[in-house]
Amino acid sequence: MSEWALIVHGGAKTIDVALHDRNREGCRAAAAAGAIVLQFGGCAVAAVEAAIRVLENDSIFNAGFGSVLNADGAVEMDAAIMDGRDLSVGAVAGVRRIRNPIVAARALIPARSVLLAGEGAERFAEEQQIALCDPAEMIAPDRMASEYAKAHDTVGCVAIDMQGHIAAGTSTGGLPGKHPGRIGDSPLPGCGLYADDGIGGVSLSGDGEMIIRTTIAAHVMHALQAGPLCAAAETGLAQLDRVGGEGGAILIDRHGRFGVAHNSDHFAVAIHGSRLAEPHGAVHRQELEGLLDG
Repeated sequence: MSEWALIVHGGAKTIDVALHDRNREGCRAAAAAGAIVLQFGGCAVAAVEAAIRVLENDSIFNAGFGSVLNADGAVEMDAAIMDGRDLSVGAVAGVRRIRNPIVAARALIPARSVLLAGEGAERFAEEQQIALCDPAEMIAPDRMASEYAKAHDTVGCVAIDMQGHIAAGTSTGGLPGKHPGRIGDSPLPGCGLYADDGIGGVSLSGDGEMIIRTTIAAHVMHALQAGPLCAAAETGLAQLDRVGGEGGAILIDRHGRFGVAHNSDHFAVAIHGSRLAEPHGAVHRQELEGLLDG
């Protein structure tokens, strides 16, 4: 296989019209960063990490430096990455001092542990020579503006590399005003993400508690084995009808085809690839080059 493909999302949410361009541009920049890794033969896991790092560094997104504040006025972040080659997962939750949580998540992939939380995750990051920062440095000034606080949700990426390996990743600051210690779906495989070389990969965004209760990523992967990508994404999101809530999903199958579904007002996405196949389903490539409306 000589082709590769990558898709990113900036969250399923309602976005103030004044912030539409920043969401589009941020997603495109993230996709471009991941594409650089893939076009030079890098692995899907590295591409997902590179793309999500860009999103974490952009304060328009609810991840890393753009994370919303919890009830104590602090930032607590979750992130995960999954390697479809052997189903390896690395995830961190409730971290406050890691500038790019996705980097710590990837560092966990070869470790025995799958998920580390809070101080333990930060200690692991320090052992891996991942620089820590003062928690106050993670609070972006624009997090206090109402239009930014409303436009929140998890970011993510799915990629397939030249060897046909697939990876998926997520990163989030969680819900604004959340109870300290709250953990959502993002660091949980089968809920906020999943990747399997034999099937494909998915990254979710939306109401974390509802996604956990319905294990949407697992439903999407099962549906992906039986039918088109967009239908698989929609099948997964249909689980939200049972419990309420909104969400969005991006997918890539083992052939490099992509799919998208969401029930939120907006879903910022971007794609990149050497020779992308048209998506399976009703969504066309040109519709993915910016902001999807509900």
